[in-house]
Amino acid sequence: MAGIPVCVQCGTTANPFRCKVVGPTLGFLAFAVVAIVEWPVGAFVYLFKHRKGRRIMAHPAAVVYPSVTSTIPI
Repeated sequence: MAGIPVCVQCGTTANPFRCKVVGPTLGFLAFAVVAIVEWPVGAFVYLFKHRKGRRIMAHPAAVVYPSVTSTIPI
């Protein structure tokens, strides 16, 4: 039985409860959606331009997940 992925980040100072659930979970879902599109594109580009392909494949983890996670404080 598959469930909804829930990510929990404890020890943060973004809110008084020191735990985040919504931000990391939405960040993971955004990461997965973007990765489905960008990883195949990055793999194709990697065949011709190695650095550019690596940058495209790293974009979901380096940019999308942190920006979505830090935007939502709960």
